[in-house]
Amino acid sequence: MVRMETPVCDFGWPAPDFDLPGVDGKRYSLKTAAGPNGLLVMFICNHCPYVKAVIQRIVRDVNDLKALGVGAIAIMSNDPTEYPEDSFDNMKALATELNFPMAYVIDETQTVARTYGAVCTPDFFGFNGKLELQYRGRLDESRKEAAPEGVRRDLFEAMKQVAETGRGPAEQIPSMGCSIKWRGE
Repeated sequence: MVRMETPVCDFGWPAPDFDLPGVDGKRYSLKTAAGPNGLLVMFICNHCPYVKAVIQRIVRDVNDLKALGVGAIAIMSNDPTEYPEDSFDNMKALATELNFPMAYVIDETQTVARTYGAVCTPDFFGFNGKLELQYRGRLDESRKEAAPEGVRRDLFEAMKQVAETGRGPAEQIPSMGCSIKWRGE
């Protein structure tokens, strides 16, 4: 497991479109995932200890962001043949168990992860209503274990600002997590 950090936000970068199958049997694109005030695209998986530590906080924040008109989608791009916990069936089970408020989709070819420049799980891309990148930072202070209750909700606060103003915060702290598990590497 290689720990990675996300690069700094490239403000204004346009969100690349995608068409991916969800665990609910539907297909999702930018248009179907976005809310009127923005879109949170996150790269997660089932097996990563960084994701496991914060997945319930992700669910909480996505629920809270929905009320602000921000849509969300979770993309799993790891190679499930090498990491069986990340299989499509296990994705379905996790989404059901935690009652995911966002689409959970698989990027089987890993093309979407490469197009976005995703480097780790979790990796968060926060776009405004025009689908321009405004946030590329962490969820909160959590690492491989959840930070104490009451810590600043960096992702939520940033996306709230994006929903209200169209702009993300100038100062952003990178997300940290396990490297994307690329096929053949």
